[in-house]
Amino acid sequence: MSRAVSYGRRVAELASRHPERMAFAFVAEDGNERIVSWRELDDRGDQVARHLDACGVGEGALVVVALKNSPEHFFATHGAWKAGASVVPLRWDLPEWERERILDIVDPAAVISEWTPGRQRRHVSPSDLAATGATPVEPLVDRVPMYSRLITTSGSTGTPKLIVTPSPGMHDPDAPTSPMFAVGEDVLQLVTSPLYHTNGFTCHLKLFSGSRLVVMERFDAALAVDLIERWQINHVILVPTMLQRIAALPGIGDRDLSSLASVFYGGASLSPGVARTWLGLVAPERFWFQYGGSEGLGATMCDGIEWLAHPGTAGRPVNCEIRILGEDGAVLAPGEIGNILMRPLDGPSTFRYIGAPTPQPDPDGFLSYGDLGWLDDDGYLFIADRRVDMIVTGGANVFPAEVEMALIDHPAVDDVVVIGLPDDEWGHRVHAIVEPDGLDVDELRAFLKQRIASYKVPKSFEFVDAMPRTTAGKINRAALAVERQRQ
Repeated sequence: MSRAVSYGRRVAELASRHPERMAFAFVAEDGNERIVSWRELDDRGDQVARHLDACGVGEGALVVVALKNSPEHFFATHGAWKAGASVVPLRWDLPEWERERILDIVDPAAVISEWTPGRQRRHVSPSDLAATGATPVEPLVDRVPMYSRLITTSGSTGTPKLIVTPSPGMHDPDAPTSPMFAVGEDVLQLVTSPLYHTNGFTCHLKLFSGSRLVVMERFDAALAVDLIERWQINHVILVPTMLQRIAALPGIGDRDLSSLASVFYGGASLSPGVARTWLGLVAPERFWFQYGGSEGLGATMCDGIEWLAHPGTAGRPVNCEIRILGEDGAVLAPGEIGNILMRPLDGPSTFRYIGAPTPQPDPDGFLSYGDLGWLDDDGYLFIADRRVDMIVTGGANVFPAEVEMALIDHPAVDDVVVIGLPDDEWGHRVHAIVEPDGLDVDELRAFLKQRIASYKVPKSFEFVDAMPRTTAGKINRAALAVERQRQ
C-alpha cells in the first residue's frame, strides 16, 4: 500500500512531530538570519491557502509565484499547494513585456508578486500575504495539486512556453532517490539558487523528507562558504559560475568544507580547472556531475572519481539510453560529435509544452534536448554545446563552450561568454565577451593558442565590468548577439 500523502498533509505531519524545530533559515544579503519553524511554515501555509480559497483558487488551478527568495516565497508556495493548486514559479524581476506574454500562456488563477499583472488577473500582493498572518489558522480539507510544479522557459529560441510533466503534488517516502540526494532529518542543505529556478525549487523535496534548509536571499561566494562552515552544511547544488567564484576566493583551500556530503553540479559546461579545484576541496566521491533537462527525457551522472578517469564527462546514463546521431540520422561511433538523443527506460517521456509544439520522439522513442556531444568507449557522455549556439566560421564548427572553458582558466578572467557575430570574410566570427574590463587582448590570444586550435581563438574581444547573467547563472547568447548586431 502506498504511503504517499499530499504536500500539505506532509508538512502538517512534520509540524505535529516537532513543531518548534527549524524547517529553514533565511539568510538576507546582509547576513541577517530568520528561523522559520515547522509550525510557522504549516500555519502560514494554511492561512495563505484560506485566502486563495476565498479568491476561488482550488484544485486544478495554476498559481504563479513571482517573489524574491524569502520566507514569503515558501508561505505562498505551500499555501497554493494546500489550496490544491499547481505552482508556477516565475522570475520576479522580468520586464513587463516578457512576464505578460508568459502569463498569457500560463493563464493563472492568481499571481503572487510585488508587481501588478495586467488583464485584470487575480493578484495577491506582499501586503495581502502579510495580512493573512493575522487570520485564524484553519486548515482546508486535504487537497492534492494536479502537478507539483510547472516550469516556464524561453529556451534558446526566446519563445516562451510552459513545460508540463505529470507529477501530482504528493510526497512518497518509498520513492527511489539517487544516492547523491541524501535526505532525512539529519540533512542540512544550503540553497544558493533563486527559488524560481529548478536548482532552487527542488529544495522543497528535501523539506518533505524532513531535511532542513539554509536559504540565501542571493548568492554571494564568501557568504556561502561562511554558511557552509558555520551551519555544517551537508548538501549544496551549485551552477558553474557559483563553483568558479567560490574556487577563486582567496584562501579557499584553508576553509573547512568537510561537512559537505554531496556537492551537486549541473547546467552549463564546467571548466576542467575549476572542476579539479573542487575535487581538491571536497572528496571526489562527494562531488557529482549531472546532465539532463526539465522535460525528463533522461539524465547522465557521475562522481568525481569517475570524472577524473574520464575528464570532462557529464557521466553515464541513469535510467535511460543514449544515442548520438549524425546529420543523416545514422548512429555515430564513439568519439564522433552528433545530436544527443535519449530514451527513458521506464517508457516514453510524457511531458508536453503549452505555448509551443511538443516535439515528437523518433520511431524508436528517442528525443533530444537540442545538445551536441559524443560518447567515449566506456559509454560516458561528453557535451560539446547546444546546436543553436554552434558557430560556423570559415566553414569550420566552433563550440562556444569549448572556447569559454579555455578562457576561464586564465587567472585574470572572472567570467566569459562566447558568441558568433556576422562577418563579411568568415561568415561568422568568434567573439568573446570577457569580465573584467581592462585585460590584455594579445595575452589572452597567446594563452588560448596554447589550449585550442587557432581557428577557434576569438577574432574579436569585448570587455565588460559585469556579465549580464541571471541570478541562476544563465545567460542568453542569442540575445547578446542580436544586441551587438544592432550596435
